[in-house]
Amino acid sequence: MTSDARHSLPTHDVLNQPPVRADSNLWSSDPVLRNAVHFTGGREAPLAAYGETLGRVETRELGREANRHLPELRLFDQGGRRLDEVRFHPAYHEMMQISQSAGYAALAWDGQSGGHTTHAAMMYLASQVEPGHCCPLTMTYAAIPALAANEQIASEWRPKLMARNYDPKTKPIEQKSSATLGMAMTEKQGGSDVRANTTVASQDGEHWRLRGHKWFCSAPMSDGFLTLAQAPGGLTCFLVPRWLDGERNAIHLMRLKNKLGNRSNASSEIEYHDALAYQLGDEGAGVRTIIEMVHHTRLDTAVAPAGLMRAALSEAHHWVAHRSAFQRRLIDQPLMRAVLADLVLDWEGALTLGMRVAQAFDGQSPEDKAFARIGVALAKFLNNKRCPVVVVEAMEVLGGMGYVEDTPMPMLYREAPLNGIWEGSGNVICLDILRTLSRDPLAAEVLQAELDSAAGSDRDYDAALKAHRERWPGIPPEGEARWFAENTAQLLTASQLLRRAPPAVADGFIATRLSGHSGRIPGSVSGLDTDALLARLD
Repeated sequence: MTSDARHSLPTHDVLNQPPVRADSNLWSSDPVLRNAVHFTGGREAPLAAYGETLGRVETRELGREANRHLPELRLFDQGGRRLDEVRFHPAYHEMMQISQSAGYAALAWDGQSGGHTTHAAMMYLASQVEPGHCCPLTMTYAAIPALAANEQIASEWRPKLMARNYDPKTKPIEQKSSATLGMAMTEKQGGSDVRANTTVASQDGEHWRLRGHKWFCSAPMSDGFLTLAQAPGGLTCFLVPRWLDGERNAIHLMRLKNKLGNRSNASSEIEYHDALAYQLGDEGAGVRTIIEMVHHTRLDTAVAPAGLMRAALSEAHHWVAHRSAFQRRLIDQPLMRAVLADLVLDWEGALTLGMRVAQAFDGQSPEDKAFARIGVALAKFLNNKRCPVVVVEAMEVLGGMGYVEDTPMPMLYREAPLNGIWEGSGNVICLDILRTLSRDPLAAEVLQAELDSAAGSDRDYDAALKAHRERWPGIPPEGEARWFAENTAQLLTASQLLRRAPPAVADGFIATRLSGHSGRIPGSVSGLDTDALLARLD
């Protein structure tokens, strides 16, 4: 991109600085994504259009503005009447409109093939530019199947949730062209143990009144929230609408969370002061009902890390391709090439595994559903453990420049841990993996079949799979759950790369991740085909 900014300054000429990045279609410039979508049956046309829009300089600037100007809590109007609203910068609303109109929340449920795969690819693309606005849209996408527990509610809400436009008005959904849904489960005393929740539900005619506190409410400006409360029959799932007939429901926003990252998106603590709620599912079956939403949000938390890795590596690659040190371009220096090539393996592995899991979400067979349950947990665990490592190494490639807000690196660095914490942190996910394998024989069966499907194509993979099964012939003890999950997820990733990626990628991944031919620090490798791996970033 040619810049008309002055480069000849009174004290020096500006030399050896990469050009300002121009428009770039995030779809057409990403061969790894295109390959993954081809193999998993996603829809190319909406992704090409979305990638073009997101890659524009003006869209990237919207993302920066949305993170620079944080959401503001407005509890009262000037007369002291309660508002309980969050005000966002216009750039945030523009990002929401771009993604909502592209079908981010709706494509998976429109009845066409490849919906979840296409949605996952959109999450991957959006995460590269502005991850914060993904939260309310992911919640909306994930809430739709949970609403099926109440046909009347589903018929009223589903059309607004699937609308291909964005309506930020604070009004009843009957007066809006579209709607979003959030989630409020976590309480102070329980955290991930939602069965310890103390919010109380009391019957009020056909509906319920909720009273209690939620320590973490995602996307508090949503038009409604799926939440859990203790009814007489046990923990139950409810939909709490923001508006009733002409008046605001008694949902009080207590404060916004001062988060490390994800700054454009407001997250809050809330209280229900006898807020009206509609029951979803059977009384006492709250976890079983809301888990449908959690299951689908986990897909996004498994794929988003790949998008963050791609964004960080793209910035690093642009830097080294245009900057020199010690009389050589950085991209031509062997040690730099080794570092970046090693990081490419993490990114491509994360995206390939995440998209394979999304493909299972599109499937309708019992085997597809079983693989989606176990696969999404494995992908979420491994991809999120690698993401911060990749981002910080990519930041270091830029040196001091990567540590300042003139680049996207600080935003990506702050975002990198998030998806590993939301929707189940590492230990919770590992315990879920053990629980699924012990309670669901079909999940264990389809996982083994997926691993076996790549057997015979690479002797090092075969040796690693054999060693894994000898080490854990059954369910491992709880204290080894992380080791087991990491090893299983690495093998599962390798099985996908062997069938879907170029030999340089699959061979490099197996050698460094499964065969022990590497150190623990990125770039501590030898023998990688750096030319082929770095070409994945071009």
